[in-house]
Amino acid sequence: MQTGTDLKEKAEKAITKIAMYGEDFNLDEFEVGEKELPETENLEDLDSEFKQTLLNAGVLPDEEGRSGSFLMLDNTVSHSTMRDPDVELMSLHEAMEKHDWLEEYSWKLVSVDADKYTAKSYLENANGYFIRAPAGKKSSMPVQTCLVMGHKDVTQTVHNILIVEEDAELDVITGCTTKKGVERAMHLGISEIYVKKGGVLNFTMIHNWAEDIGVRPRTVIHLEEGATFVNNYILLKPVRSIQSYPTAILDGEGAFARFHTIAVAHPGSELDLGSRVLFNAPNTKAELVSRTITTGGTVIARGEMVANELHSKGHLECHGLVLNNEGTQRAIPILEANVDDVELTHEAAVGRIAKDQVEYLMARGLSEEESVGMIVRGFLDVGITGLPDELAADIDKTIAQIGKDAI
Repeated sequence: MQTGTDLKEKAEKAITKIAMYGEDFNLDEFEVGEKELPETENLEDLDSEFKQTLLNAGVLPDEEGRSGSFLMLDNTVSHSTMRDPDVELMSLHEAMEKHDWLEEYSWKLVSVDADKYTAKSYLENANGYFIRAPAGKKSSMPVQTCLVMGHKDVTQTVHNILIVEEDAELDVITGCTTKKGVERAMHLGISEIYVKKGGVLNFTMIHNWAEDIGVRPRTVIHLEEGATFVNNYILLKPVRSIQSYPTAILDGEGAFARFHTIAVAHPGSELDLGSRVLFNAPNTKAELVSRTITTGGTVIARGEMVANELHSKGHLECHGLVLNNEGTQRAIPILEANVDDVELTHEAAVGRIAKDQVEYLMARGLSEEESVGMIVRGFLDVGITGLPDELAADIDKTIAQIGKDAI
């Protein structure tokens, strides 16, 4: 068993280790925010501009229809409330003090020496949220969390642990964003997610960053027998660089994972996105669906499925649109079978909007801009539900602008 000293030594050796893909950042150019930030007892007491920032990231300041809320500003936990007595929500540091057994879950799925970003998070003793759905409990409303960059040139280090116990069900909506005026910063987010036997976790993440933000989430999900994990990821606004490649480990028979990704790369953005599934138990299934658009930025859409046990079944669907001559789309599907009697399939396509589709809609009374917007909206629709009205309206506004810029 590795001790804290062992992990520290591994992290220190990896602090300069460059990630395997995407743009690299010099972490020395950013400070870890240690500013004294005020706690917020009621999200409704925030100023109107900050509340709008939360709304555009899918977080409701009035907390209507939410079982609990968690807000982290830079590296300070600013707000944490829980209405549902059947769900546990608090900062990870507080949870580690409360639960001795939580040590068995910390830094077990994500390696501290995976790269310098994980190493930095470990060495800074990153805080974040802890969410636990106890065995057999089924929350009727989602938990909402929000990670906000509040100051320029700061590195936000986050470590989250989510545990859905046997036969429990939980929905989580998390928004990651920046306050107005914060144009340059780094976000390092480590998430370790455990879904136990028969558990169900629906996890929706909305990224709404600024144009010069570097984002490095590192996420691993462990699923036991009969467990279900559904992940929705939305990124429609400009950002400098994102690497996101969550891995689901299907370790129990009958486990199921689904990943939905919708993203737009604006000029100057580099998006290296994807998901990975390891089929480590028989009769496991997975679906990976990606819809990406470039309006001038670079998109690398990855998808990987590795079948290590019999009767694994997975499908990877990766579609990309290029709306002008400045953008780049790259699809990288990977299928690997290490046993027989498995079924892994993929469908990948990149290209532009078909001219005849636009002409068909225009012939029925729509303008060219409206036609392109309708096609884009349909292209990005992968069945994500339950988004707040304000976020849905912001998404529609963004799509309309994409349609306008594409003609």
